[in-house]
Amino acid sequence: MSANRLEAEIAGVASLGEPARRALYLYVAGRPGDVSRAEAARAGGISRSLAGFHLDRLVEEGLLEASFRRLSGRSGPGAGRPAKLYRRSSRQVEVSLPPRSYELAARILATAIDASDAPRTRKFLVKTARNIGEQIGVAARARTGSRPGRKRLLAGMVDALAGQGYEPEAAGEEVRLRNCPFHALVSEHKDLVCGMNLALIEGVVDGMEFPSARPILDPVPGMCCVCVRVETK
Repeated sequence: MSANRLEAEIAGVASLGEPARRALYLYVAGRPGDVSRAEAARAGGISRSLAGFHLDRLVEEGLLEASFRRLSGRSGPGAGRPAKLYRRSSRQVEVSLPPRSYELAARILATAIDASDAPRTRKFLVKTARNIGEQIGVAARARTGSRPGRKRLLAGMVDALAGQGYEPEAAGEEVRLRNCPFHALVSEHKDLVCGMNLALIEGVVDGMEFPSARPILDPVPGMCCVCVRVETK
């Protein structure tokens, strides 16, 4: 990592040191859609102008993205001024001191697996991902207590997936994963990464002994390619 890039990464993380700014970032990052200044101010318990100041600083650091849209849905005279809206940016901030390049190692390994003509290589990857997922699931199951019901199993699964960076969001009969922990590899190794995600999450479900949950591939732009369908009956 170059000195300039390292300084930029540190600055991005340092900008979250201010408590109000960090709270606003976490709120915006946790929302599925765009957030207005007024909504962010209410969530943070601060004035709209102060919220705007912190949000714009986060945009300057590349941690948030801003856009403009009329919230009324109308256009033309009398429709009002467009509101400034914020959402989490696609920028990935990662600081390691001294610098390490685990992403580079992952790219090398993924490239080698994709280039391999041996079907066994891909099978071993899927098997390993599933086994590791099962270990995560077994540990999550133990935290739910004795004879957990469906609600506790669901909460335990969501907590386990959140711990791995998936940012799960339960909605009705499915759990959507708002983040792919392996996003840096997706553009070059989409099939490999999606298969690994599916196998890992299948392992989590198996380890939790949660038969009502069924991970499937269901790609949605901006989210992980895996969705977990949960039977309600």
